[in-house]
Amino acid sequence: MARENEHATRTISIVMVITLIGKILGLYRDHLMAVHYGTAGMEAKAFYVASRIPRVFFDVVFASAIAACFIPVFSEYLTKKGKQEAFRFGGNFLSVMTLLTALLTGLGILFAEPLVTLFADGYDAQTAALAASLTRVMFPTVLFTGVAFSFVGILQAMDRFNIPALISTVSNLVIIGYFYFLDEEYGVYGLAAAYLAGWLLQALVQVPSLKQIGFRYHPNFSFRTDGMRRAFALMGPVMVSTWVQPINLTINSRFGSHLYDGAGVSAMEYSTNLYLVIAGVFILSITNVIFPKLSRLTAQHQEAAFRDTLRQTVHGSLFFVLPMAAGLMLLARPLVSFLYGGGEFDEFSVSITSQALVWVSLGMVGYGLQNILSRSYFARQDGRTPLVAGAISILANLGLCMVLTEPLGVAGLAISSTVSSTLYAVLLLIPLEARGEGVLSREFLGDFGKMLLAAVGMSAVVWLARTGLESLLPSGKLGEVVLLGLCAALGAAVYFLLAGLMRLEEMKLAGSVWNKLRKRG
Repeated sequence: MARENEHATRTISIVMVITLIGKILGLYRDHLMAVHYGTAGMEAKAFYVASRIPRVFFDVVFASAIAACFIPVFSEYLTKKGKQEAFRFGGNFLSVMTLLTALLTGLGILFAEPLVTLFADGYDAQTAALAASLTRVMFPTVLFTGVAFSFVGILQAMDRFNIPALISTVSNLVIIGYFYFLDEEYGVYGLAAAYLAGWLLQALVQVPSLKQIGFRYHPNFSFRTDGMRRAFALMGPVMVSTWVQPINLTINSRFGSHLYDGAGVSAMEYSTNLYLVIAGVFILSITNVIFPKLSRLTAQHQEAAFRDTLRQTVHGSLFFVLPMAAGLMLLARPLVSFLYGGGEFDEFSVSITSQALVWVSLGMVGYGLQNILSRSYFARQDGRTPLVAGAISILANLGLCMVLTEPLGVAGLAISSTVSSTLYAVLLLIPLEARGEGVLSREFLGDFGKMLLAAVGMSAVVWLARTGLESLLPSGKLGEVVLLGLCAALGAAVYFLLAGLMRLEEMKLAGSVWNKLRKRG
C-alpha cells in the first residue's frame, strides 16, 4: 500500500508539472488575447461567445460520457475480460463518439444564430452576426475534442497520464504562434482557425502513445454492443450531473451580455479561465490520476481501499486548495493587471475582471470537492445522486443571477457561481456521510480547523505585505511581478510554517510532492 501511495504521489507530481506548463502557456495565450482584443470591442465579445458555445455543447453532451462513463466500463473490461476485449470496446466507443460529435458539429453550424441569441441575447445585431459566423468556423472543435478526449480516456484507463496532460500545451503553442506571426494578417477569423488546428493536434499527438500500449483502431459504429449499452445506461444521469459547470457558464454568459455593453461576458471569461488555471493544476491533476484507480477498486470490490483513497484525496486537496483560494482573492487585482493589463485591456477591464476573480475564487474549495466527490460516484457507475445535486445547484445559480446581477454587476455573477459550486459539493457529501462512507470525522474536522487557521494567518501576513509593498515598488509590470512573487513566496512560507507547527498530517504529502518535483528538476 505504501508503495502504491508513493507511485500515485509520483504520478500526480509529474502530471502536475506537465499540467502547470500547459496552464502557464494558457495564461500567456489569454494575455495575448487581452492585449490584442481587450474586453469591450466587437471582435472580442463575438469571439468569446463563439469559442464558448462549442465547448459548452461538448462539455454538456460528451465530456461526461468520456470522463465518467467510458473509464469505469473500460476498467471493468480490463479487469474481468482482458486487454484485447477492453481495446475492442475502446474502438467501438471511439467510433460512436466520432459519429455523434460529427452530427452535433453539423447541427451547431446550421443553428449558429439561435445559439448566439441563447448565449448572449444582449449583443447588438452586428456583434451577434460576427459571433454566429465565428461559431460556424469553430464548431468543428467539438469533433476534434471528441476524438482527443476519447484517446485521453483510453490512455488514462491504462495508467498513461503524461501525454494526456501535455495536450493543452500543444494547442496553446499553436495559438501563441498565431498571435506572433499571423494575427495582423488574418485577424479574428484566423484566430478561430488556429483554435481548430490546436484541437486537431491534441488528438494527433496522442496517436504514438496509443500505438505503444498496443491499441489498434477498428471501426465499429454499433450502439448495441454490451459495452456501449452499459456506457449509455450510465451516460444519461451522468450527463445531466456534469452539466453544472457548462450550464452555469452559459447562464453567467447570458446575464453578463447585459453588463457594461456586453463586456461582462469577457470579464467572466478571463476570471474563470484564470481561476481554473490555478485550481486545475492541482485538482484536475489529482482527479485525472485518482479516477481510474477508484474505477479499478470498484471493479475489484475493494471497498475499504476505495474509501481510504477518497478520504486521503479530499484531505490532501483541501490542504492545498484553501491557501490557493485565499491567495487568489488577496492578489486578484495585481494578478489580473500583470497578466492581462495593457493594450486593449484597459483599467476598466482590469477592474471588472479582478472583481469577478475575487468572488469566483471563494468557490475554489467547493469546486475541488465537487470534482473529487463526483468522481467517486461515477467510479461506482452511480450518476443519479450527482444528477439531483447538479440540478439543484444550477437552479440556485440561475436564481441568484436574477437577484444579484443588477445590484452587484459582475461580482453578482461570480457570487452566484461560487454558491452554486459550493452547494453542489455539499449535496454530494451528504449521502456519503449518511452511508458512513464520507470524509468527515472528528479528526478531520479538527485538521480542517487547523487548515483554516493557517490560511487565515497566511492571509493576514500577505495582506500586510501587499499593503506595504505597493507603496514602495514601482508601478508597471516590473513592480507587479515583484509584488506577486514576494507575496506568493511569503504566503507559502507562512502557511506551511503554521501547518507544521500545528502538526497537520498533510505536511507529509506536501513534503513527498516537493521531493518528487525537486528530483524531476
